[in-house]
Amino acid sequence: MTERFKVVIVGTGFSGLGQAIQLEKAGIRDYVILEKADEVGGTWRDNSYPGCACDVQSHMYSFSYAQNPDWSRSFSPQPEIFDYLKGVADKYRLRDKIRFGTEITGAHWDESERRWTVETKGGTEFSAQFLVAGVGGLHIPQIPKLPGIAKFKGQTWHSAQWNHEFDLAGKRVAVIGTGASAVQFVPKIAPEVGELTLFQRTPPWIMPKPDHAMPGWARQLFKRVPGTQRLYRNALYWMLESRAIGFNGHPKLMQAAEVLARRHIAKGIKNPALRRKVTPDYTMGCKRVLLSNDYFPALDRPNVDVVTDGVAEVRAHSIVDTAGVEHEVDAIIYGTGFKVTDALEYLDITGVGGRDLAKTWATEGIQTHKGITVSGFPNLFFLLGPNTALGHNSVVFMIESQSRYVVDAIRLADSRGAAALDVRPSVQDEFQEQIQDKLVKGVWTQGGCKSWYLDAKGVNRTIWPGFTWRYWLETRRVEPSDYELSGRS
Repeated sequence: MTERFKVVIVGTGFSGLGQAIQLEKAGIRDYVILEKADEVGGTWRDNSYPGCACDVQSHMYSFSYAQNPDWSRSFSPQPEIFDYLKGVADKYRLRDKIRFGTEITGAHWDESERRWTVETKGGTEFSAQFLVAGVGGLHIPQIPKLPGIAKFKGQTWHSAQWNHEFDLAGKRVAVIGTGASAVQFVPKIAPEVGELTLFQRTPPWIMPKPDHAMPGWARQLFKRVPGTQRLYRNALYWMLESRAIGFNGHPKLMQAAEVLARRHIAKGIKNPALRRKVTPDYTMGCKRVLLSNDYFPALDRPNVDVVTDGVAEVRAHSIVDTAGVEHEVDAIIYGTGFKVTDALEYLDITGVGGRDLAKTWATEGIQTHKGITVSGFPNLFFLLGPNTALGHNSVVFMIESQSRYVVDAIRLADSRGAAALDVRPSVQDEFQEQIQDKLVKGVWTQGGCKSWYLDAKGVNRTIWPGFTWRYWLETRRVEPSDYELSGRS
């Protein structure tokens, strides 16, 4: 059975819901949203580990057209963001458009019909003129292949698949990785467990988190005085936006921030040897800069051990590090993040002439136009796609820019009576040349580290290099000459 729609959207996180809302605003209601789970929320549904919260202020990390005056804190915890997304789906009456429990397995471009055929695990097919991938890059857990892990008799799980049934009280727990998730959950479980062994490959730069409860008077003001919350949001935006200067081509400006970060370490950790272990040796910003007020004090607890040697072997009830030290553990928790640059490899997407997207990107590198469209894959759009993630501001701002761009592209095709539009290879090449030239000069490349921003060849395929307002300008409207239009709608 094949169901036909003008637009198929994949995912119900900020990207998928945001795209649906923009379609509704444009009067385009012939669409469906495919969601593999049984509820909306994406990343904020899946990640429920202790301490999970946003590291961008919630008044900025939300839709500009769906502001929430009732955030309890400046940096809201996961349950509130999850509730916010459910509320957005309800407010805009999107649930009737969502097919829950529908996981896509592939999509193929039909050149004769100039439409996408989208296949799902359940066997139902969807035919779409336009296909929007709102899956993001933080949904496939990165789980390292530890030697001997099959022998381990204890419990193992990734932070994005938290085992809430396992009682950590008094247990010996190993945490692999010191990324954003680990920095949040380690302080929450450290007082509970008997022993915590943290395996650190590269320490992150961590700044104090300027978090605070939102006072009642401010929440009432945002509710009762129109425009006050928007003013507050705008102030946050420009404060965050100023940080882009240090990230892109001006690493010396990060040195002042490094001084503050070193003081933060000294304040949280009394042990000089431990301080040295957790102090990075690369320029701040090369990896994602994290925020926490309780991570360093947690590491300084007597029941916590930070191991900088790698994992040599996992045994039935222990981990042996590369120095030969055996650590007895009851559970292993992976705080190792997600597959980002290869997040779409699991999908079978073929475009014009049967061109395979994953294979093309694997051999030629990830190439897009504005992180949204790909030459040779007509009517396919990515939200929060390659080189549109941020290290300094809210990705929701980027998603809003992209979802409006998609609507403008659909309107362009409709206004010309075209069935399909495909970005010109020369236009895509020019965009890639410009963006990679900026990225090479940025701290992500020059900062002396390896990170998940980079692909297997060391090329940054993740970050937008520069100000978000420039991206907003570049995506305000679709330039018709950038695209080849074909067929009759």
